[in-house]
Amino acid sequence: MISNKPILEFQDLHVHFPIHAGVFLRHVGDVKAVDGVSLKVMDGETLGLVGESGCGKTTTGKAVVRLAPPTQGKIVFHPREGNPVDLVSLDRAGMRPYRAEIQMIFQDPYSSLNPRWSVGDIIAEPLTVHEPGLSHAERDDRVAWLLEKVGLTGEQAHRYPHEFSGGQRQRVGIARALATRPRLVIADEPVSALDVSIQAQVINLMQDLQEEFGLSYLFIAHDLSVVEHISHRVAVMYLGNIVEVGPVETINDAPIHPYTRALLSAVPLPDPRPGRPERIRLQGEPPSPLNKPSGCPFRTRCPHAIASCAESIPPLVEVTPGHEVACPVMLDQASRSRG
Repeated sequence: MISNKPILEFQDLHVHFPIHAGVFLRHVGDVKAVDGVSLKVMDGETLGLVGESGCGKTTTGKAVVRLAPPTQGKIVFHPREGNPVDLVSLDRAGMRPYRAEIQMIFQDPYSSLNPRWSVGDIIAEPLTVHEPGLSHAERDDRVAWLLEKVGLTGEQAHRYPHEFSGGQRQRVGIARALATRPRLVIADEPVSALDVSIQAQVINLMQDLQEEFGLSYLFIAHDLSVVEHISHRVAVMYLGNIVEVGPVETINDAPIHPYTRALLSAVPLPDPRPGRPERIRLQGEPPSPLNKPSGCPFRTRCPHAIASCAESIPPLVEVTPGHEVACPVMLDQASRSRG
């Protein structure tokens, strides 16, 4: 059940990676991977974060667990007990108590598991760190229970990652993420490396686990058909900025931002009949995050761009309850059509 209270809040988050060059390694610029993201993940919901490769969505997810150090802004987490805390302000020791409540599922099930460890040891490691009081027998029982929850068996705990298929490895990664009973799971493209038939199994598994354990997901993906299946709300990201956010039905049926429309038009449809929406083909390549254009980051590829688009980054404006768009040109056109 989705609460009306947030579990995670991004407040003007920036993640910049410095570039050094020359003999003296002088600072010559910054890769602006995330450049002012403000979002909320509600307790119990799945927020889909979508965009093309290189837009900064994975970096946003990694910033939550401090795998990518934030440059500016706040990431406010609401723990089970105590007051909300800004994760950006914490050092490594201060972050540790909250890691049990925030876990991550990684994109590649082949490289995210230690090949030298058995599956049982991989899943047990978070328990060893965060619940050191457990006996060996209790830890083994928890590992077997987790394996069964993700569709495997307790007997498989003694096997090694190379003995599993890609879908089974991702199930192991999910079991590891659930070991500490988290409230929030950052899922970084968890099915993109899997076959389509296996993708559906893993997505259905994640939905069942969400309902059973009351999980909240930040689901990062570039496949809008997958996001549509699992998400309650969708945030569309382009070159480090959020350009549109809203309920999944609204984003699919009535997108406003030109980039969102282009993304949706690129989704393959199993319908060859005439009359289907024409695909929107964007001109040029996305600009480099090392040298972002002024103003709206999408203006260099936008068919609706005007001179004022280069002046400042447009803010998100609420169109209907819960639906926000960062494009004054399209908002003006929409208001005129309604008038």
